[in-house]
Amino acid sequence: MDEIVEEGWRGFLEREFGTEEPLDERLIAEMVVDEPDKHPWRVVDAAYDRLTCAECGGRLSRGPASCASCNLANGFRYSAIEIDRPGVPPGNEHALRVNVAVTRRPYGISESEVLLRRLSLPVLLDGLLPTKAQAQATKAKANEGATEAELAELVYGEWGRL
Repeated sequence: MDEIVEEGWRGFLEREFGTEEPLDERLIAEMVVDEPDKHPWRVVDAAYDRLTCAECGGRLSRGPASCASCNLANGFRYSAIEIDRPGVPPGNEHALRVNVAVTRRPYGISESEVLLRRLSLPVLLDGLLPTKAQAQATKAKANEGATEAELAELVYGEWGRL
């Protein structure tokens, strides 16, 4: 899942600087997080990965729910740009982004929600998207305590297929 973000970062560096490895990635990361609304979400998430939180010492935006600095950065990440990939239904990139964010920073999220988000990633990466009814039904099953196998059956068997 980190590769999804890293791929976006490498593409950004190549487009903007002509290389995948510039001399000062930290400086570039600081520039990106200062203007998250000007960059694709994958670039913003990767920039945060390159910065250290002064409060908790972890990767900025990925620290525990008790870290105010990471909570603030985590909120700012959602102002980044979402661009659906060619050939995917509208909203797929948003769903992918939310699932990646929850899976990478599960603090304060229920175990069933994290499990459901993790299980959903392959389907979303394949370019599928559940209908609203499918997503709500699956979420209800997760909230009722469905097993991983039961949730996987719904996600891999029904989502994005009519």
